[in-house]
Amino acid sequence: MIKGVVFKALGGYYFVRTGKDEYRCYLRGTLRKKGQVFVGDKVAFLPQEEHTGVIEKIEPRETQLMRPPVVNVNQAVIIFSLTQPKPNLFLLDRFLLQAEVAGLRTLICFNKIDLVESSNVPQIYETVGYPLIITSTKTGQGINELSSALKDNISVLAGPSGVGKSSLLNAVQPGLSLKTGEISTKLKAGKHTTRHVELLRLDNGGLVADTPGFSNLYLPEEIKGTDLVYYFPDFNDLSLNCRFSGCLHNREPGCAVKEGVLDGRIIASRYEHYIILLNEVTKRERRY
Repeated sequence: MIKGVVFKALGGYYFVRTGKDEYRCYLRGTLRKKGQVFVGDKVAFLPQEEHTGVIEKIEPRETQLMRPPVVNVNQAVIIFSLTQPKPNLFLLDRFLLQAEVAGLRTLICFNKIDLVESSNVPQIYETVGYPLIITSTKTGQGINELSSALKDNISVLAGPSGVGKSSLLNAVQPGLSLKTGEISTKLKAGKHTTRHVELLRLDNGGLVADTPGFSNLYLPEEIKGTDLVYYFPDFNDLSLNCRFSGCLHNREPGCAVKEGVLDGRIIASRYEHYIILLNEVTKRERRY
């Protein structure tokens, strides 16, 4: 049997990538009764003629996203521009929260460095502890680094419109010829199906997931007010020193996180965004 990754499911067929080769497969009847195959599934199949095959086994899934419905994504690449548009750090922190809740390794890409003389935004998130790549499609800065990060991974790309996601992928793989905004329009719902998800294939072995759902600004339902701090990794160590267990780091006395904001160990904007999100979560909890 041959092993590969499902990059598209359409019309009862599953399109599987194995290195440079692609096969159109169908599911063995016994497997069909056990459940659905998702884009991103790692499968083993028996090859047949003319690059077709029969899927015999589905490997255990490591992660599962519901929006978009993709499994085995192992990293989120969150892309923001340093200008045009100016970065909205609250929006960036919401994206980071979604990636943390999904359990994904997270990389922040700050694009359009060629259009600014200086910016302290990358330094803020370097202090938080997230790995960064600084890029420019004009000068080529950071493109090789981004290509290496995408290589052999299943990545979800997220970020607001206009930050250069399509241009960056074109730079990573010349000849891809994605038009502005085409990542989502090319890969989202097809004409004859209500839910058609596809992974964009890169020559370096990387697969890129479409992200219209992941980029929505919803807060995952599983987040509780008492758990929110766990998705802010820069707060975790200090939160252990709070006077009260279950401290929400809002109005409670003896809060080590608030002390960390005052003495500069925690970035003030991160704490401000945490409080906004905490109020949003607790308001939702009261509603239910």
